[in-house]
Amino acid sequence: MKKRPVVFSLIKEQSAFMTAIMSVLTFLSVLALGIALMIGTGAIRMNNQWNLYATIQTADVNDAPKIREILAKNKNAIQSSSEISREQMMNLMSPWVSGGSALQKYMPQMWEVKFSNQKDLKSVQAQITPYAKFLTHKTALETPIRAGWYLIAIATLVLAVALGSITICVSYIAHNTAVLHKRELEILNQIGASDSFVAHQMQIIVARICMRATLYGFLIAIPFLLLIMNAAHSARIGLMAMLDLNKFGWILLVILPIFITIFATYITKHTTKKILQNS
Repeated sequence: MKKRPVVFSLIKEQSAFMTAIMSVLTFLSVLALGIALMIGTGAIRMNNQWNLYATIQTADVNDAPKIREILAKNKNAIQSSSEISREQMMNLMSPWVSGGSALQKYMPQMWEVKFSNQKDLKSVQAQITPYAKFLTHKTALETPIRAGWYLIAIATLVLAVALGSITICVSYIAHNTAVLHKRELEILNQIGASDSFVAHQMQIIVARICMRATLYGFLIAIPFLLLIMNAAHSARIGLMAMLDLNKFGWILLVILPIFITIFATYITKHTTKKILQNS
């Protein structure tokens, strides 16, 4: 007569605890990954948007004609060029300084230039540097972009901590279940059930709980991510305004709960077999 598999399950308190903790950890994981992807997208967009822009400044009025001549000579390498007048400079500085005509002689002459490509930018930069200060917008934005990468590192660390917590949680549940069902395990061993069979039973239980819990965590995290994106876009300028999730990012977020479920079932199998071998 063919033996029917003996299936044991988690007690109600264990099941409720695991569902709750896995939901919270999935929520944190999805949120951390989503924030990391949004900031990464923002940093890349910001870098690409200003990668070909530069500001040219000179305080010596005698150098201004030389700069105009260089820009005119390289007009094929330039998409757009705008010389900022003294009046415009005064208007820009008016919220911070005042002083009328006396201040104008201290104002630098400035040009805002957009180049066709990086090669053209570097070529013109080499020609202008002896006469004026050449500052690329990418260089000026290095600090906020660097801060963005630091935030990505922090979000990645949170994701790693959440996955580590899942490992500890699942291992604890598997160990506790083996202790509570010690008698059943002994019977299974006596009738010839393999360690893989028992581990498979535990995997089914954990997989069912994880599928439900990760769905809860994912559905709760998504509105938070949308809220963060909406708040960031309201900034209108800077790195915050660039935050976004592309199609690839959303695919990764959907895959994450599936990965957590698979990861949890693997940890369950590994932990259960280790417990059975040592018992």
